[in-house]
Amino acid sequence: MTAVDPLAESIAYCRRLTRRTADNFGFSFLTLPRERYNAMCALYAFLRLSDDWADDAAVPVAERQARLAAWRREVADALAGRPTSHPVLPAVVHLVRTYGVPPRYLFDVLDGVAWDLQPSVIATFDDLADYCYHVAGAVGLCCIRIWGFRDPAAEGLAIDCGVAFQLTNILRDIGEDSRAGRCYLPADDLQRFGVAPDDFRTGRLDERLRGLLRFEAERAWSYYQRAEQLPALLEPCGRPVLRVMLDIYGGLLREMERRQFDVLTTRVRLPRWKKWWLVGRALWRPGA
Repeated sequence: MTAVDPLAESIAYCRRLTRRTADNFGFSFLTLPRERYNAMCALYAFLRLSDDWADDAAVPVAERQARLAAWRREVADALAGRPTSHPVLPAVVHLVRTYGVPPRYLFDVLDGVAWDLQPSVIATFDDLADYCYHVAGAVGLCCIRIWGFRDPAAEGLAIDCGVAFQLTNILRDIGEDSRAGRCYLPADDLQRFGVAPDDFRTGRLDERLRGLLRFEAERAWSYYQRAEQLPALLEPCGRPVLRVMLDIYGGLLREMERRQFDVLTTRVRLPRWKKWWLVGRALWRPGA
């Protein structure tokens, strides 16, 4: 009987989960060499499972908080070398040890997930940027260690990149989030445009709402502009994967602008063929 390799089984589990559930994020992995692809699948699986502990609206918030706390303890045990049973964790421990990912970044992500369980009012953009760091910027810091980078300046740019992506997600999902009782846009921006969080629940856009969304999109573009400096600081194998991410998320933001921010009744997506085209272009022009 062939001995079971826990790490190989864990990597296979993460790859299956990525193929089944990853969308925009997962497409970009296809440009990576096998080992780094496996590491990105492990990172994605960690993120997906962490979100799942918090997102099940059918489960009371207190129970979701307890589940997330238990997951946090299990992750800590795995990283400390203590035995754990979850199939994703051997691959997560392997990526941390192989690529020197500081564990605090994983726990920063869990802090962001916990924030979503008891969301508070985001008063200013500084508050929103802090939230974006926890749910996306810390992910960027993990990614650049898997891809490899050559300049410490890459760390700040990776956080900027995460903010750009998260702002894009927030704008795309604003109607859905509002109906769930969440608003991630800063209160001072809402006040500036005369908008109340509940205004997004109606499904009707007016010039106040469009003006606010246009303002936030311009803010996101400023982060994309800074993030464009990041590919040059990465090892060559990391440049295509980042290029695909920038093109997919930037493409979503352009599509929202093209639709004049009609995001309250339909979910903005890029067609699958366009994502494959972006992957092919990144592989054909890896230094672009």
